[in-house]
Amino acid sequence: MMAFWIITAGLTLAVAAIIAVPLMRRQDTDEGNPDVAIYRAQLAEIDRDLERSLLDPEEAERSRTEVARRLLAASRQAAAPMTAGKQHIALAVIVVLVIGAVAYVTYTRIGAPGYGDVPLQARLAASDEMRANRPAQAMLELAAPPPPPADVPGDYREAIERLREIAPTRPDDLEAWSRLAFHEVELRNYAGAAAAQTQVIAIMGDDAGVTDLTRLLDLRVVAAGGLVSPEAEQVIRQILARDDSSIAARYYLGLLYDQTDRPDLAYRLWRDIAENGSETNFHAASARQMIEDAAFRAGIEYTLPAVRGPTAAEIESAQDMSPEDREAMIGDMVAGLADRLASDGGTAADWARLIAAYGVLGNLDDARVVWVEGADVFGADPAAMEILTQAARDAGLIE
Repeated sequence: MMAFWIITAGLTLAVAAIIAVPLMRRQDTDEGNPDVAIYRAQLAEIDRDLERSLLDPEEAERSRTEVARRLLAASRQAAAPMTAGKQHIALAVIVVLVIGAVAYVTYTRIGAPGYGDVPLQARLAASDEMRANRPAQAMLELAAPPPPPADVPGDYREAIERLREIAPTRPDDLEAWSRLAFHEVELRNYAGAAAAQTQVIAIMGDDAGVTDLTRLLDLRVVAAGGLVSPEAEQVIRQILARDDSSIAARYYLGLLYDQTDRPDLAYRLWRDIAENGSETNFHAASARQMIEDAAFRAGIEYTLPAVRGPTAAEIESAQDMSPEDREAMIGDMVAGLADRLASDGGTAADWARLIAAYGVLGNLDDARVVWVEGADVFGADPAAMEILTQAARDAGLIE
């Protein structure tokens, strides 16, 4: 560590010297002063003209007096650097001190004093070790802060207590375990809900779908206080093996990497779902909240694009309006979004919103035009095409 400070001090002094040395340099003396040399040459020229009778004595004397006065003034100016040199030395010392102080204060504020050198390979190895040595789900559940108690009637709690006693006696009763998983969530007993959902999936066997696994994944992460345990990672892998585009699984896998010092991998997993995921989707919304911080820690310059155009919630709320109000509200949104897409372009989610908006308005011809244009723009991007295809399906353009 001492070597670091020695190198830093040496570099700081070198930079300060580059600035300070010119300030300490003395200016030329009288003999090198161009004005002094010129005036002396003029005096010699006056003497030569006088000898050759080109000037009369009175005129020569006046000229000599004037030039001598200028020569004296130039000589005084030439002598000034001797005094100014001391001022320049003082200024150079101040410059060195200021640069050193600014460098030190800046590093102590935004640097990492005392933090040792961590090469890339060492960081990757440390991340792998951190991920391999994570606590198990049970340990994380014990360490997680307890959620606030649920405000439910006493007879409801008694009923769930009876269900907790009955369910273990019926290991193959899918309905009992499904009800227990649901009601444990209502009581905010997330660890109990995760255990019940695990039994639900065991009973369902091969019939358990991605939705069932996603519910288990959510419960395990919540029960672990927001941390992704090895058991939760197993569920992530199971979901991705069935659906590699699952927003929930990709979000939680990114969260795992983010928690084990690999924000670069988290950023890669989150970017698509943050930019193109539905605003009402919990996992996409969570990715949007965290992606800029992950990008910053990964050394990536990234700003999350603003959501443009009518959101899914806005379009859905329009269904309850009168036909005239609905058409007016969505018409304004559609016009603004269509103009922006025509001039600036946009993400697949922006095109999907426009398709959905036209579908709500019943303008299927325009929706079909946007669908075709979007397919031309994003045809090479499977994830984007999935978003557009779903919007076209919801709008009734395709089966």
